Amino acid sequence: MDLLERFKEHYKKNLSIHFPASKKFILAVSGGVDSMVLVDLFAKNNLDFSIAHCNFNLRGDESVRDENAVKAIATKYSKEIFIKHFDAKQYADENKISIQVAARDLRYDWFRELQQNNSKFQTPNSYLATAHHCNDNIETVLMNFFRGTGIDGLTGIDAVDKARKIVRPLLPFKKEELLEYATANGLSYVEDSSNASNKYTRNNFRNQIIPMVATVFPQAEENILSNISRMNDVQSLYYQAIEKHKLNLIEQKGNEFHIPILKLQKAQPLYTIVWEIIKAFSFTSNQTNEIVKLLKAHNGSFVQSASHRIINNRNWLIITPLQQDISENIIIEKNSKNIAYIHGKITIELSPSSNFQLPTSNNVAAIDVNHLEFPLLLRKWKQGDYFYPLGMNKKQKLSKFFINQKLSLIDKENVWIIESNKRIVWIVGYRIDNRFKVTESTKEILKITYLK
Repeated sequence: MDLLERFKEHYKKNLSIHFPASKKFILAVSGGVDSMVLVDLFAKNNLDFSIAHCNFNLRGDESVRDENAVKAIATKYSKEIFIKHFDAKQYADENKISIQVAARDLRYDWFRELQQNNSKFQTPNSYLATAHHCNDNIETVLMNFFRGTGIDGLTGIDAVDKARKIVRPLLPFKKEELLEYATANGLSYVEDSSNASNKYTRNNFRNQIIPMVATVFPQAEENILSNISRMNDVQSLYYQAIEKHKLNLIEQKGNEFHIPILKLQKAQPLYTIVWEIIKAFSFTSNQTNEIVKLLKAHNGSFVQSASHRIINNRNWLIITPLQQDISENIIIEKNSKNIAYIHGKITIELSPSSNFQLPTSNNVAAIDVNHLEFPLLLRKWKQGDYFYPLGMNKKQKLSKFFINQKLSLIDKENVWIIESNKRIVWIVGYRIDNRFKVTESTKEILKITYLK
């Protein structure tokens, strides 16, 4: 069976099931043999597509030649073409990244823009099709193996990436098959001279490492492809087991995740389970050891990522988002009724003292209006704050009060206070200040209710 027939069969059996009936594609075409074959196969299968070409202006006349070759094939098949010019070197310098990474970022950002903003393809049905083939898959897996990316890096390139709306229809086919097809069908294509240079990692694997291995293991490429298939099965079983551990260990409470320490310590393999839990919260694999040590650390110890913190809180590990610094102070006027802020809402009402029932809930404060100076201020507590706890005539630092209340580190971080003329009136949700309590002489009461 020739390549065209095998492609038709592969598309019908393995790819078409992922797409709606009204399939639209944007083909990423460089002008090389892989992408030119991709265009021809799509055309001969009567698939609806346009062509997108990136010119990174890195190879002088070669870049112009490549662009002209892509324009020619678009004309040949009467297809709409999009061309974008980039200064990849400038972008790489400005962002302190390699040329390879710069080119990849630039082209995929532009491809996403095309999918989202082009009128013809502004539908959920448009997919980007790239010309990655079997040899690209082998190279990727080998590079991932030596980088140490773990099980996910050994499963190869996805044929269909639904999240990014990318399809790679040529993954089952080898480079040599694409070259033979191009020759047999008289397809014109260009050669990128940089492919011969071994200064790029992928070229090193393609031109040196894999051919060298093949001299010792002639079936190396076929064996790697078989291993990719096996690793996909292993990955499926692996994540089934991990999900069972997560369901057994993690209890979600709002935006926090609580894990019982004793239970986690018994889970095996411990380091793998810990890593699979923490990686979703921006932690790195290198922090796995730190978090395992946290299981036996002092209460209040923590490890932090770019977005989250894991805290040892007595018998629990608690994963919590980092709090954003909140510099603004929220002003409360005497006529304010409802105030919303990051941790909830407070409602305010004035009441005469006659027949007023003092609240029994910590979430409701009854304040003698006569002792207040408006406007009041709602803010986060800070070190050095003190107040006179209800029922006491001597001051106490809030930090000491929190210890007495056995507040966790997370609870303390979420405490807000209301103050009047630099005097704390209420630790919201906990205790009012004795200086503002309602007495027999109180004529008007400010009732403040905290709603989470």
